[in-house]
Amino acid sequence: MKTYSLEEITNKHIGKKGTPERNQFEFELKLEILGEMIKKARKERKMTQEQLGELIGVKKAQISKIENHTKDVRLSTILRVFDALKADVKMRVDFDATKQLEIV
Repeated sequence: MKTYSLEEITNKHIGKKGTPERNQFEFELKLEILGEMIKKARKERKMTQEQLGELIGVKKAQISKIENHTKDVRLSTILRVFDALKADVKMRVDFDATKQLEIV
């Protein structure tokens, strides 16, 4: 029986790196991971979605959307969530192989 790597399976079923389908898949995966991280941090701090929403000025439904991987959340809202959770945020944006923007 032949075994396949995750990369081989992803290439076959989603598309190769650089294709629109693969880029969309990876973007959605990152949003899912981000939502899970926020949910875990909120629960570790023993906060409800409603309490977190009150801290940053949004309704519980918006926190639920962030945690459940919605695709239409504003970056400013996510940054306010991190601030309310007292998270140390580090971001890196790669425009190409030679240029990077880091926000620490």
